[in-house]
Amino acid sequence: MVFVVIMGVAGCGKSSLGQAVAERCGLRLIEGDDFHRPDSREKMRAGVPLTDADRRGWLDALAHELVRQPAGAVLTCSALKRCYRDRLRAAVPGLRFVYVEIDREAARARVAARAGEHLFPPSLVDSQFETLEPPIDEPNVLRVDATLSLPALSEQASAWLGCR
Repeated sequence: MVFVVIMGVAGCGKSSLGQAVAERCGLRLIEGDDFHRPDSREKMRAGVPLTDADRRGWLDALAHELVRQPAGAVLTCSALKRCYRDRLRAAVPGLRFVYVEIDREAARARVAARAGEHLFPPSLVDSQFETLEPPIDEPNVLRVDATLSLPALSEQASAWLGCR
């Protein structure tokens, strides 16, 4: 049984990679953005960064949703801080993370390219990098380069998870 979080800042490609890995591994995809409260969605649309307090209920909902998947799941979630990741780990021991690394300029360009079709405006990219605590030296983390092709990223992550 595989439980994995595809994580990183906005624009890194979490959703695309999460979908590809879920399909490849035969797991349910949980899109983290779908679990934001309406007030948090409005804050983001208005260009206001979320706080730890805003994210607390969201992380609890995501942890609950993971626990509800007895066969395993792929969760897309920014999981920017270690305490956020630890909150998810507490719910699912052995939880794995694929950290999709991207630089600030590339993330900004990707988010700008999808503006209008996503709740996250380009103006919030900098706040994501300011909040980010990269999961360096944490257990069960695979770091991947967001600039690789989706098939290459999917192959890397799926092989690491043991599902091809």
